[in-house]
Amino acid sequence: MLITDSLSLYEFCDELRGSPYITVDTEFLRERTYDAQLCLVQVGYGDHAAAIDPLAKGLDLTPLRDLLLDKSIIKVLHAASQDMEIFLRVLGELPSPVFDTQIAAAVCDLGEQPGYAKLVQALLGIQIDKSSQATDWSLRPLTDKQIDYAIGDVTHLCKVYELLLERLEETGRSSWIQSDMAALLDETKYVTNPETAYKRIRIRRPKRKHLAVLRELAAWREHTAKRRNLPRPWVIRDEALVEIAQNQPVDQRELSRVKKLKVSNSDGEDLLDAVQRGLDSPEEGWPEVPSRGPATGNDSLVALLQALLRLRCEKHGVAMKMVATRVDLDRIATESNPKIRVLKGWRREIFGADALALRDGRLALTGNGDGVTDLIIGDEA
Repeated sequence: MLITDSLSLYEFCDELRGSPYITVDTEFLRERTYDAQLCLVQVGYGDHAAAIDPLAKGLDLTPLRDLLLDKSIIKVLHAASQDMEIFLRVLGELPSPVFDTQIAAAVCDLGEQPGYAKLVQALLGIQIDKSSQATDWSLRPLTDKQIDYAIGDVTHLCKVYELLLERLEETGRSSWIQSDMAALLDETKYVTNPETAYKRIRIRRPKRKHLAVLRELAAWREHTAKRRNLPRPWVIRDEALVEIAQNQPVDQRELSRVKKLKVSNSDGEDLLDAVQRGLDSPEEGWPEVPSRGPATGNDSLVALLQALLRLRCEKHGVAMKMVATRVDLDRIATESNPKIRVLKGWRREIFGADALALRDGRLALTGNGDGVTDLIIGDEA
């Protein structure tokens, strides 16, 4: 059902109080705003499921807020990060505890970051009609097809969650995902710090001075986009920020030479002020140029570590990204004792310990032309 009035929302949420878990999903629009516009919230458990319209006039969302923040109820989501970002802004805090079915699927031999439709197909044999996925969810009234699609996201998720719990229990992997679920509750993941916004902008062969100016420019854009509730590129594009940072214009005439730059005179003055702030900042406080990665001639070792990672992940039915990243492999290859998660807990058991042994010459890989087929462990392993 579609809920658009406060009484219906109160009654629905009251029915779900005391549930062991609820499934949750959102539909939103972010193409024209800085913050994603929440257009629909879907909640389900058992035979109870509803799409709640936060855009409905006069709708009091307090019962929904209380339900989502009830710490006795597990909130089940799929690919939760974007939903959590929205809930942090709308609710003022993050729902907890949470269970992300995409994370769980990655350690249950169901692929690298499987999408929701793929997961439903794999576990339930149900083909989801995704034709409503890209519709404009801010337009009213919603169609029956949109509502059915939206509610289907949480009704199927109930069974998916229960099946994943069974697999995790059967394989003894419930503890494997605890740290990843806990990481979803880190509020810093969902809030952009204007002072570090420049790190998201790609700039080729930067100098520290360029980065100092870019830091000020990106911070100005972040504040401006948020104040105007506009997407960042609608204020000024990344390419223009980079060109300004590299050339450091001193007046409107020089600023006008920046390619495809269309800003008002007042914004132009603000950009020039940001350039000057960057240039005037103490040199010792300028950002360091990011490392391009270890240039130590260890590409061959990293390639061997990648082969070992694939072998181990295929054996255990775990997505490679859940175990180690390319950066992790670089650090194993170049650091004697790297402090990384792949060398702790279950990741160390299935890969990390052998990765160190391979690096130290205590383990070798062999194959028969069809790929890596075996591990040869030295006497000291």
